[in-house]
Amino acid sequence: MGLVILYSVLLIGGILFSQYYDISSIKSGLDVVTKVCLAYIMLGVGLEFTIDKKRIKDYGFDFLFAFLAAALPWIFCGLYFIWFFQIRWESAFLIGVFAAPTSAGVLFAMLEAAGLKQTWVFKKAQVLAVFDDFDAILLLIPLQIIFIGFRPELVYVVFCVLALLTLAYYKLHTVKIPPGLFWLIGYGIGIVLLVELIKHNFHIDIGVLLPSFVFGALIAAENAQARTSIKWVYISDNILKALFIFLVGCSLPKIGTESLSIWILALHVLALTVLSNLGKCFLFFCYRKDTIWKDRLALSVAMFPRGEVGAGVLFTAMGYGLSGSVMNVAGLSLALNLCLTGLFIMIVVKLIRREGQGA
Repeated sequence: MGLVILYSVLLIGGILFSQYYDISSIKSGLDVVTKVCLAYIMLGVGLEFTIDKKRIKDYGFDFLFAFLAAALPWIFCGLYFIWFFQIRWESAFLIGVFAAPTSAGVLFAMLEAAGLKQTWVFKKAQVLAVFDDFDAILLLIPLQIIFIGFRPELVYVVFCVLALLTLAYYKLHTVKIPPGLFWLIGYGIGIVLLVELIKHNFHIDIGVLLPSFVFGALIAAENAQARTSIKWVYISDNILKALFIFLVGCSLPKIGTESLSIWILALHVLALTVLSNLGKCFLFFCYRKDTIWKDRLALSVAMFPRGEVGAGVLFTAMGYGLSGSVMNVAGLSLALNLCLTGLFIMIVVKLIRREGQGA
């Protein structure tokens, strides 16, 4: 659990750094480095991803469950904003999307650090975390149309995502290119550059997470499981993940208290955090034929971590002119959830570990 504790400290350190220091002058550079680290992590996840094409119906259920596990926190938070802050429904539900997506990069780095890579929870989370990132895109599109009007680029995003998922399905582990550490870093840099070029020239933003996962899933690598067995590769891998964790903390927007008293603000933040994570607990009621209740609860808790994607939603909302107490409550809830990530992973470890079995 040493790595989990280290990552947790780095995460909190990044949050404090972003709040107490003005990083606006280097923000764009930090964003690029964060995306490269995320691309590297997701390339590794895709590299080790497997799929049983004889059970394709099960993946349809995974997509449905991931969608509901993303939609419920969004609905809960949106209704909370409407009820307690009396803001317009479209603004409430746009800000509420921050609670929908699990931070896949943080999740996989933490689960791997906890030694849970071979567990049912990790393998199921591999699918769900990618799907719920796609689901967050789906939730954002109609809301963005309300704020900026219909644009074909928003529809193109969905087609791009579906094309990537189709490509991963039909060409899984068929591309014979090197899977080494430096190669993965190079692929990550290339993916980030390509995504940014598409965003700049065609105004189509598909993000880095899904393209990186799909590219990794295309790589034919029979020795993928042993790729970090060399000591210096293992150390370098953990350094990159630690850097990503710190930068996720740095990605949090500046937060103020506005007109709310500190105690009222704290109550709102706590309530919103509980609601957003309660929505993820929907997964506890799924997969009852596949595993025991402890694993299903562990999967629910494993999906609690939020991060750079949720922060990106808040930046999007700020770009549409949304501000005030509701934005600060959402930002502080995201920060609290980030700070609790280490605790969430420890709970997952406790639930999965059984008598006579390690984590």
